Amino acid sequence: MILQSIHDLNPHQAYRIKKLQRQLDRAENYEEWKSIALRLDEESGAQEWKFDNSSPYFDAEIISHRLNLLRRYRFQKRTADLMYILREGFSHDVANIGHPLLFTQTYIGTKKIIEHYIEEVSQALAYIASVKCETLTLKEKQDFFENCEKAYGQPALMFSGGATLGLFHSGVVKALREQDLMPKVLSGSSAGAIMTAMLGVADPNDIPHLLTGEHFYSDAFHFRSLQELIKGNGGFADVRYLKKFLVENLGDVTFAEAFEKSGLDINVTVAPYNVAQEDARIMNKYTSPDLLVWSAVLASCAVPVLFPPVRLTSKRYDGVHTPYLASTRWVDGSVRSDFPQERMSRLYNLNYTIASQVNPHIVPFMQNDEQRFRQDLLSWPERILRQQGKIVAMGAMDFTRSRMGRIPSIRRLLDHGYGIVDQRYYGDVNIVGNYGLRHYGYMLQNPKPKLFNMLQREGERATWPKISSIETHARIGKTIQHCLEVLKSPQAQSSMSTNLHVPA
Repeated sequence: MILQSIHDLNPHQAYRIKKLQRQLDRAENYEEWKSIALRLDEESGAQEWKFDNSSPYFDAEIISHRLNLLRRYRFQKRTADLMYILREGFSHDVANIGHPLLFTQTYIGTKKIIEHYIEEVSQALAYIASVKCETLTLKEKQDFFENCEKAYGQPALMFSGGATLGLFHSGVVKALREQDLMPKVLSGSSAGAIMTAMLGVADPNDIPHLLTGEHFYSDAFHFRSLQELIKGNGGFADVRYLKKFLVENLGDVTFAEAFEKSGLDINVTVAPYNVAQEDARIMNKYTSPDLLVWSAVLASCAVPVLFPPVRLTSKRYDGVHTPYLASTRWVDGSVRSDFPQERMSRLYNLNYTIASQVNPHIVPFMQNDEQRFRQDLLSWPERILRQQGKIVAMGAMDFTRSRMGRIPSIRRLLDHGYGIVDQRYYGDVNIVGNYGLRHYGYMLQNPKPKLFNMLQREGERATWPKISSIETHARIGKTIQHCLEVLKSPQAQSSMSTNLHVPA
């Protein structure tokens, strides 16, 4: 993505850049990685790109005009005009400043005018919430920021399936938490559902301990003997071991109770075993408040063939466990909806999504942002090949369905295959595992400390290059939240002398 023309540099400069890139690969934490990345941007000349406002990917003229107005109104304390211009552009990608290709040219940051604009919006919001703004009452300020929060939306973090490779997600969470960039809306399917649920039932103060991996060391995978397989009535793995692991770690907690404990909106994707019964669903505090979290995760982990389909369990008002949609059996949610973005957007007013993708059958085919958004002629053959490949695969499954669809097992297999091919596997920001052949040998291993630490480290390292983009997306939303917290604090009720600090 970055430094594509390194062969055009003089030998000494190319040597320094390669040396910095090797140091970048060996960085032990994000602060070290960021320091080296900034030096790389400077050494390669990528910093110059930041000061050039011209770009086909966003409208610099609109941003420049809005930036000048915001500065003028804030310095002149024209509160009404300032609020008007802020309301006019409350979107994280106003004038297309959230375009992915604006974050591929440098390791750190994007166009300076975009960074200055986001900084100025944050400063304007902080001014309105502060005591310097004397034309508004406390109630008017609270109402303004509540409207801002609704208009601007919030992010979500989505965890894919991937069996034991899902330990990668713990590194993503660790890296985002360390930079205070962890969203409050989470979703997961299959292995991602375990990560989502672990966070969702935990006290926020216990999450650092959770991320040490101690709770993940378990014999959740236990393959059945040949004699048991011949008897039928199950998959290759014994679901009882996975159920025991989930019940021990997630407890007797419903989705409604999980939210009360963690403050996180968690969503677990499940799919019906019989596709004709209904579509895939997301389970959360809104759609299934009384459903036990471990039960939904067990269903979401029920990969066809590996595990048998399972029935869901809910907890009644008196604590008694009862069947949830007793006539329906459920399987792995990732076969139909790995990332349920559209349905979550309606529930949570999302403005952008972060996808952590480790599904072994998806990662090899993932494209980076430059490959996905290229428009030049050289990109057409691959684009056409991908589109036609999808059409051919669906056509083959439709043909097979028309000839053999009367056989239930064949029909279900085709329905699940159709769901895998036809869904969207990208978020707005994508954190993707970097696989070698050895990773496929880890897929069904029970987690041990060495494997956990290795995959978590891979998740951290894959997240670091994305943090600059996520920070840019998150800055205004975090400022709005911070201002609301201050304005609703007990101190604000009696005095508005609080000096706001705009989060970096």
